[in-house]
Amino acid sequence: MKYYHVFMFCTLILFCACKQEKKTKELTDLAPKPLDTIITLTDDGAWCWFSDPRAIYTHGDQPGVLTGWVTADGSIEVAKINSEGAIKKQTLSQKLDKDDHANPAFVELVNGENMVFFTKHFDSYVRYHSSINNKDSLFGASVHSDPFDDKELEKFPLKRTTYANPYVLEEEAGKLFCFGRWTGFKPNFMASTDHGKTFSKAKVLITNYPFDGENRPYAKYYSDGKSKIHILFTDGHPRNEPTNSVYYAYYEKGSFWRVDGSKICTIETLPFEPKDASLVYQADAEKGKSWVFDIASDNQGNPVILYARYPDDEHHIYHYTRYDGEKWIDSRICDSGNWFPQTPENTVEPEPNYSGGMVINPLNSNIIYTSEKVNGIFEIVKYTLNDQGGIIDKKPITTNSKYDNVRPFVPRNMKEGDTEVVIWMENEKYIHYTDYKTAIKMYKK
Repeated sequence: MKYYHVFMFCTLILFCACKQEKKTKELTDLAPKPLDTIITLTDDGAWCWFSDPRAIYTHGDQPGVLTGWVTADGSIEVAKINSEGAIKKQTLSQKLDKDDHANPAFVELVNGENMVFFTKHFDSYVRYHSSINNKDSLFGASVHSDPFDDKELEKFPLKRTTYANPYVLEEEAGKLFCFGRWTGFKPNFMASTDHGKTFSKAKVLITNYPFDGENRPYAKYYSDGKSKIHILFTDGHPRNEPTNSVYYAYYEKGSFWRVDGSKICTIETLPFEPKDASLVYQADAEKGKSWVFDIASDNQGNPVILYARYPDDEHHIYHYTRYDGEKWIDSRICDSGNWFPQTPENTVEPEPNYSGGMVINPLNSNIIYTSEKVNGIFEIVKYTLNDQGGIIDKKPITTNSKYDNVRPFVPRNMKEGDTEVVIWMENEKYIHYTDYKTAIKMYKK
């Protein structure tokens, strides 16, 4: 009897150990792999996707990632994450605008300095700061730039400043361009030839004729940093344009060009109309209206595009499109689900085309990150694609999340040897772009 009890006790211990080992293995399988790290940059931050770059890699003596966000009370914060993962933060503007449209955008100048630009959702200025060499701060004092030109306002009589998108062209002696939705409620740009000390007045870039102050094309930009700025845009807001289509043009050497290299116009003869540019996607009632999410270029300098189609507002279909030198190659990635704002009960969602979002790895345009619904929650997913847009590999970055993960972004200004990271917004609450409780997360490969 004594040996029987000993045998039963040992058997019970072995059974419990095996059960615990199985449970531990199951939990381990769900956890990120040892080389995959997700950190919280802030538990109070939000951003939109039309002020970019939301983050850039910095190099030189202090390499790292520079990014920023809008807090729940509307303050503008920036942060530098160094190669060891240490985070240095600075508040640039207290309670400026409780609106995610006000997120900051960054650029590295040819002299190695950094600048940050931002506006309120409905502003009268473009606001910017230049970096300083200070152990306590990342940027110096604020400068308010009035972009409005009286002659442009006569032609396009609407004065409202939203968004900022700064880019530098090395081959134009480091000329700094900043794009946004300003004069006439249309895409505009201003430029600086003295590293941001002064700027020209803004010129309207794209408009329809006759002028309509309610119409607003949405534009995304990407630069190779050398000679070219790619421009991806729509007819307007998909809520207002039932056949919102997608267009492409690029700037180089003082002029604007279609994808095949034919000239649209010069800077002096701006603006141009959407129909003057290259058509990427023609919306119709069956395929659905569209909205744009990202643009980059491949190794040959040809554009690579991410946009969504909406056959209806419940289905946001992600598309990957690239130009192969002769034609557009378009591929369906997935149905990402519907919008991510948490619509209050018994109300109509005011932003039904707020997709989770997508972004391209700027060093490898065959790699994209999406935010798509998985088991009812928006998760970040990494795709590896072939040159035809076919899916080679699909890897979850977030899994079994409690809150939605949306608006992913891979920092621009990426160089060989930089560690691949993706940053996104985690939504504990997102009712509206003025009513949110969100965090900014970063995945490091």
